[in-house]
Amino acid sequence: MVVVKVISYLLPLTSYLFLAGCTQDAYEKGEGKYSLMRADFVEARANTEKQIDQITTDEGEQLPASRPFTAKLVVTPDSVYRCILYYNKVRDEKGQEVFEPISIGQVPCPKITPISELDKEMKTDPVKFESAWLSKTGKYLNLSLYLMTGTTDDDEATQTLHVVQDTIMTHPDASRTCYLRLYHDQAGLPEYYSSQVYASILTSQIEADSVCFTINTYKGPVTKSFSLR
Repeated sequence: MVVVKVISYLLPLTSYLFLAGCTQDAYEKGEGKYSLMRADFVEARANTEKQIDQITTDEGEQLPASRPFTAKLVVTPDSVYRCILYYNKVRDEKGQEVFEPISIGQVPCPKITPISELDKEMKTDPVKFESAWLSKTGKYLNLSLYLMTGTTDDDEATQTLHVVQDTIMTHPDASRTCYLRLYHDQAGLPEYYSSQVYASILTSQIEADSVCFTINTYKGPVTKSFSLR
């Protein structure tokens, strides 16, 4: 389950960094701090001191940090977090490739809920769909969505997202396809402006050779299919 309360993962922080950190001069010459900036979905490893000291990108590349750093999302030592990371890839004094962090934000990894175990009415309130893609390693199915939201007098109002499994179909060749749907409860919130959210679904939860994911949008249902095996 993902509960959304008028938030935009990472975007306010990165917007601030762009505005505060880049001058027109540095940008035009390609010499600014952000001129070589990369943005990747990663697994970030925290050490015994709760400092992030290494990442593994969705392409399977491992990079150590130029120096270990703390982040609010790290609450447990010796742990791994799914994140979106803005960084520069540089070489240290030994010539080894390392990453210099610019900003980092946690990406939720929702558990897939079989529809038979859903303890509420299935809701498919529309969202704005941007993209869905498999990581190169095949470990994650990533989503980028925009939720419509707005200010309300109800401080407790929240939008809720689930990933619901409808069924698994076995084909004549014995291959299997898992059918997923996005559960979205708008919760009566006004729809004045959009807020971007990301999610990463662990494909190890999907006991099938392929997956079809259906998302209800303001333009109608969108279904994306992916081969997993």
